Amino acid sequence: MVETDIASCFESIPHYELIQAIEERVCDQAILSLVRMLLRAGVMEGGSLRRSTSGTSQGGPLSPLLCNACLHRLDRAWQAAGHGVLVRYADDAIVMCTTREQAEAALERLTALLAGLGLEPEAARTRIVRLAEGEEGFDFPGFHHRLVRGWTPKSAHLTFLARWPSRKATQHARDRIREITGRSRLLLWPELIVEDLNRFLRGRAWGWGIKQVLLSPDHLGLISLDGTVRPPRPFRDWRGNTEHRR
Repeated sequence: MVETDIASCFESIPHYELIQAIEERVCDQAILSLVRMLLRAGVMEGGSLRRSTSGTSQGGPLSPLLCNACLHRLDRAWQAAGHGVLVRYADDAIVMCTTREQAEAALERLTALLAGLGLEPEAARTRIVRLAEGEEGFDFPGFHHRLVRGWTPKSAHLTFLARWPSRKATQHARDRIREITGRSRLLLWPELIVEDLNRFLRGRAWGWGIKQVLLSPDHLGLISLDGTVRPPRPFRDWRGNTEHRR
């Protein structure tokens, strides 16, 4: 497996290449002019306006669409190559290969294609992972994936890909819950805080594939997520760390 993340993707996409990618499907000059104006608008940093010839606004509602419009060129170029199967979600990507030699060639090919778009892999988050029982897994996207062996007598001869929320995703969830329930919001009605928290928890349940969302009858309607999975700990069987908690 080649695991990578495009370095500062939203801030680094060259405007010229981005407009070229959009013009492949959009011919309406009014729309193209509007996109150009959006890209040239710049961002406020420290009270001053900064304009650049690259990048889309981080967090902007149109930025993911513009990012995919540009990176779709990567997807098309890869389909014509024989370097494994590329799976991309926005600026996160993995390449599934059969051998390490193929994975090394895939990483070289991926780096070259990104350079043609004015982008590059994030060095700290780019690596080749051997997906096998007892080996480390990989994160994509928001989940940690690892090959494990079946835990029942009938499945002990089988291996399968287990997954659970990644450390980064779970830490983000903890930080968001602390923010929603922070001391700065003590003067708000508890029902308002519960409503905000429930909205976030339902989103996590949907994103993490949690099937049970329980409504508490005696805690101001605060929902509970039942059936979450903890990742395995060192020197302990991964299945032994799975538990139902509220």
